[in-house]
Order: sequence, then structure tokens, then C-alpha cells
Amino acid sequence: MAGEERRVKIQIKAVKKEYRGDHGTTVALNGVDLDIMENEFVCVVGPSGCGKSTLLNILAGLHEASSGECCLDGEAIHGTDVKRGVVFQQYALFPWQTVLQNVMFGPQMKRLPKAECMEIARKYIRMVGLEDFEGSFPKELSGGMKQRVAIARAYANDPEVLLMDEPFGALDAQTRAQLQTELLKTWEEEKKTCFFITHDVDEAVLLAQRVVIMSARPGRIKRIVDIDIPYPRDQATKSDARFMELKAQIWNEVYQEYLEVRK
Repeated sequence: MAGEERRVKIQIKAVKKEYRGDHGTTVALNGVDLDIMENEFVCVVGPSGCGKSTLLNILAGLHEASSGECCLDGEAIHGTDVKRGVVFQQYALFPWQTVLQNVMFGPQMKRLPKAECMEIARKYIRMVGLEDFEGSFPKELSGGMKQRVAIARAYANDPEVLLMDEPFGALDAQTRAQLQTELLKTWEEEKKTCFFITHDVDEAVLLAQRVVIMSARPGRIKRIVDIDIPYPRDQATKSDARFMELKAQIWNEVYQEYLEVRK
């Protein structure tokens, strides 16, 4: 992807988010500005409660900013649409549908012919290595397999942007590593714009072109780190000297914000 001329896909402009409750007002985000380029993979890290998920929910159109705005291709985001696919830590699959039916859901909502829906769904089921489980129901799958289905379903919708909120956070280390590798491979093939939230600095450095470090609440962007490690990357990348250097830099920044939360 080196040398490509890319345009701004997502603009986050002076975004503030307040929650009002019985005990007063909580400011979750306060003045967040960020441009994300087309096809860029951005990871966001920061201490718990810094507003990472709030920002993703605003980008997804699930929440509205209190002030400022988020734009996709220059148009303000209000509500959900098919241009943005979301993958949460909770799998959110339809329990009464098989793997194939879950992944077909998006293409079917576009009223594509059934044969085309099945072709699209099977492409992404193969992509995540679940072709032997097309007829299985979610209750018959492990946590890692359910998350693969959720990722396949998001891709089958053919969104321009993938918003991922700690999608591997609840998985065991081996499954997490496998899905990281699959996601990287798929991103390089599909060239989607990815906004990925994680608590895992290793994961952020492995996946991202840029890592956005957020401050303790109220959330602001503290620093943006360019990850100058070439693709393709895999689990062996984690042993590279540059990887370890970047990881240490980012971890130190995140830990300082964690200490702020503990005060």
C-alpha cells in the first residue's frame, strides 16, 4: 500500500460528549480531532474510561456527539448505515440462525439474489476458516469461532469502514493471535478503513499504521504514533527490535494515563 495517494475518509472534529445523570455531568470526550485516511488501519489505546468506545459509538451512529461532529466522506454522521460495519466484543449473532444464515444477513437485506448472497457469505466464511461449520448454530461454537462469524458477517456487508471495539478482548491468547493474523491478511486484501479499539498495546502495534493514544477522562488525543513497520506482518513481527521499541514507547504513555486515573 506504500505510495498510494489516499484521501481523508473519516473526520473527527472537536468532538465532545457529555453524559448527564443524577449525580451531575460526566465529560467522556473533550475536544477530539482526528483525520483517518481511506484504507488506513488505526488503533486506539488508552486507560479504561477514557472514551474510546464512546468515540466508536459516535462514529457508528449509535450515539450523538454533544458538540463537534464526525464526518464520513465529508458528510456528517447521524445514525447507522451500511457504509459502516461494527464488530463488538460481544458477538451479537442471531442464535436462531446458522453460521451461513448469520453471514448472509447483510447481503439479503440489500435484496440481492439468494445465490449471490450465499456466494458472498461463503467467501467470508472461508476467509475466517469456518467452512466446515456453515450449518452450525452459535450455541455450538466456541467464543473464537463466534467472533470469526461476527467478522465474516461484517465483511459480507461490504462496508467502507470497519469499526471494531476490542473484538478479540475476551479470547484466549492462541485464538487472539490467530484472528489478528487473519484480520491483517484480510485487511491487506480488502483494503477497508479500520478503526480498532484495544487495551492490548502488542495488538495495536502489530495491526495499525497509526496508534492513537487517548488521555484519561475526559478523553482527548494525547499522542499519535506512526508504526513504521512494513507489511505484511505476523506474530513473528512481535520479536522485531523496532516492534519492541514502539511497544515500549506507547506502553509508557498509556501507563502514565493509567496513573492519572488512579489518583
